[in-house]
Amino acid sequence: MTRTEAERRAKVGATRVRHMVAGILALVTAVAATACTATGQDRPSIVVTTNILGDITREIVGDEGDVTVLMKPNADPHSFGLSAVQAAELEQADLVVYNGLGLEENVLRHVDAARESGVATFAAGEAADPLTFHTAADGGPEGEEGQPDPHFWTDPDRMNKVTGLIADQVIKHADSVDPDTVRANADRYAKQLTDLTTWMKKSFGRVPADRRSLVTNHHVFGYLADRFGFEVIGAVIPSGTTLASPSSSDLRSLTQAMEKAGVRTVFADSSQPKRLAEVLRTEMGGGVRVVELHSESLTAKGAGADTYLRMMHANTTAMVTGLTGT
Repeated sequence: MTRTEAERRAKVGATRVRHMVAGILALVTAVAATACTATGQDRPSIVVTTNILGDITREIVGDEGDVTVLMKPNADPHSFGLSAVQAAELEQADLVVYNGLGLEENVLRHVDAARESGVATFAAGEAADPLTFHTAADGGPEGEEGQPDPHFWTDPDRMNKVTGLIADQVIKHADSVDPDTVRANADRYAKQLTDLTTWMKKSFGRVPADRRSLVTNHHVFGYLADRFGFEVIGAVIPSGTTLASPSSSDLRSLTQAMEKAGVRTVFADSSQPKRLAEVLRTEMGGGVRVVELHSESLTAKGAGADTYLRMMHANTTAMVTGLTGT
């Protein structure tokens, strides 16, 4: 065999080896990808509409499944909408957790579509022993008398109840989760909620009886008032939704109620305090203090109210300070 022939055969052999190695690598990659896909498909998918419910659902599910939260930080639950991708996620979920009392006004049709396609859904608000709005004369939203109030999360005891019910739903509809782990997660979080109620009760105990009147930007603290002994005397937007607008007669009624009760502090969602302050200063001639709260949405991470527990601690501290002047 000539030297040239030997070199040619060596090159052919090397090429064949490279092709074999490439083929083996491709096969390994394909197998790994298939395994990863299968693993991903085995993990249950839980989709939650609001970020407050999303936070407690993540605490319950832990590492047992994938929790997708549709509502972004600092968004308004009454007005946020979904992208086409998010709407598709709803219809592909194992379980959808939502408020269920008309809160997510632009999202409910997507939840209904998911339910009609066979997705399990859980209306947390409907299971939380909801309160109803009262007449305007009683400090409730005009035109909504008898309608359920969707803001049940301002009462940590109701959130405690909902925690156990969400765990039940996850165990029932997400086949691959470990029921014992999910239940242990829920029990651990429920203990934190019990401690939260105790702390809030002690904190609000510092507020004198003659200062336990609340005015807010819209009617969101009915459950908190009911749980901790406050009276909601009015709201700048006399409705349970931020999509409504106050009329001149609404503002006149509110300022009269504030003057009668001696209230000069208003609690507003952090997204609209300046507009609210300006309206009230115009109506009452100044001297109105507006205290910012995180009433309907969690913040971005590190912004002070990025979990439900931190939100409730921040709001309680701000309310006590605003009502006592300390």
